[in-house]
Amino acid sequence: KKSNGDIASMAKYKKQYLALESKMKGLVVENEALKKDNTVLKVQRDSTIVVLDESKKSNKDLSGQNENLTKTVEKGSKLAIVNLKTSAFIVRSSGKEIATDKASRADVLKVSFTIAENSIAKSGDRKYYVQVIDSKNNVMGESQTERFSDKTLTYSFIANVKYDNKTIDLVKNVYAEKLVKGTFFVNVFDNGQLVSTTNFTLK
Repeated sequence: KKSNGDIASMAKYKKQYLALESKMKGLVVENEALKKDNTVLKVQRDSTIVVLDESKKSNKDLSGQNENLTKTVEKGSKLAIVNLKTSAFIVRSSGKEIATDKASRADVLKVSFTIAENSIAKSGDRKYYVQVIDSKNNVMGESQTERFSDKTLTYSFIANVKYDNKTIDLVKNVYAEKLVKGTFFVNVFDNGQLVSTTNFTLK
């Protein structure tokens, strides 16, 4: 009887063991599948991270390019002042003007400059402040003062221009009184910013 009982118990345990073994095999297969899925997910996650990093880098590069392009456009849209020149003249009673290099004989200084053509600049009214400084460091002409934010500018005359993206030549006379020989300076300002400068000497 005891032997029969042991056999029955062994059969029961064997049945339970086989059931557990079958279940274990199923879990092993499931675990392997999960490992495989996890590997795929990890690859996908790593790929996503790479794509995101590349996107961030591309976005940063594009932002930098856009900023540089904006600066280039802003810089390119500024008007260039070229050929800034000043000459002294004797003015006859008839109105005839004769060039001179003698300070004491000069009646007028003729200031000329060109606003270069710029197709991307904004058209419209422009105002340039021209400053002529004599050999004694005095501002000639109107000698009026204009304030620009934190600084003031004393100018000889204002050149008002209606700019339409085409080249414009400007000439303005500054009347001279008792000039002294030496070096004279001419500066052109756009809203308080120096955009062109030159100098000349009278004997």
